[in-house]
Amino acid sequence: MNHTRQPRDLSVTTPVSMAEDKPAAPPSKATLGITCMLLTLACWSTVPLFLRDLASEVDHWSNNGWRYGVSAVIWLPALVLAWRRGRLPMRIWRDALIPSLFNIAGQAAFTAAFHEMNPGLVTFGLRTQLIWVAIGAYMFVPSERSIIRSPRYLIGAAILLGGLFPVLLGGDASLGGFNAWGTALSIFCAFSYGMYGLGVRRCMGSYHPITAFAAICQMTAIGLIALMLLFGDAGGSGVPDLPGLVLLQLFVSAIIGIALGHILYYISIARIGIVITSGVLQLQPFFVGIASAFIYGERFAWWQWASGLIAVLGAFLMLTCTGPGARQVGIASSEGAD
Repeated sequence: MNHTRQPRDLSVTTPVSMAEDKPAAPPSKATLGITCMLLTLACWSTVPLFLRDLASEVDHWSNNGWRYGVSAVIWLPALVLAWRRGRLPMRIWRDALIPSLFNIAGQAAFTAAFHEMNPGLVTFGLRTQLIWVAIGAYMFVPSERSIIRSPRYLIGAAILLGGLFPVLLGGDASLGGFNAWGTALSIFCAFSYGMYGLGVRRCMGSYHPITAFAAICQMTAIGLIALMLLFGDAGGSGVPDLPGLVLLQLFVSAIIGIALGHILYYISIARIGIVITSGVLQLQPFFVGIASAFIYGERFAWWQWASGLIAVLGAFLMLTCTGPGARQVGIASSEGAD
């Protein structure tokens, strides 16, 4: 991800301030931030349930191609507006290339994982994203090494891993226990999204976050539609003939996961900061797991729930570290899978 043009700090160059040392927000501003944070959690917790339902109706290549195609259309006006204001330089497409490639890889693995194991296990596997971000940031972003070397961060990482592996290795009894391929897909997705988050910070830091994501969404859609044409059932051409309820699920999951979820995420960071936002979003696997148990009968053992709670506590330790680079590590660790 080395780049000759060094981007400025996203928290300085965009209207969306990522700083954690700013004065307390006014009550109305904090209320809006908390509301958007909870809605982000709801959006990103609902998408895995949609994908679990859709796994029996449409192949994951077609799922990705159509959902991201819809999202690209939704995000296109943001790019048109930026262009009309003279804020859409041609280099944005070059800068968006690396993040988009990782986003394509992560999205492909994310959707495929739901064909292998239950939504709760997939989302717990995604918590390893924090570990991949730490490794990537240590290797490629020298300014963030001090925070990653801190005892609090390292202890949190150890607790996170110690809590996650019992959950993943225990699997789901209703689906035959441990699923090696599904676990590998979820961890690879976490790696890809971690690198995507770092790529956005490094390559797109000089753009407004809405414009940056809109550009990445267009390029991701092109890549996923190409994969759908190559590998999808009948090149994805059968999707319009699916039952109306399935089409509605595809459309709604694209809206709330890829479009609405990211807008709410950025507003939440702007109003209440990255630490609170990313910390609460770590609860996603619990909400998904509980919903999956009620809807699909896919249940964890009590000790898996306990291990998952330990993992989240480790993640919280990592995300609440303070110091140089903490904001950027936290942001890259919180990009949601959609």
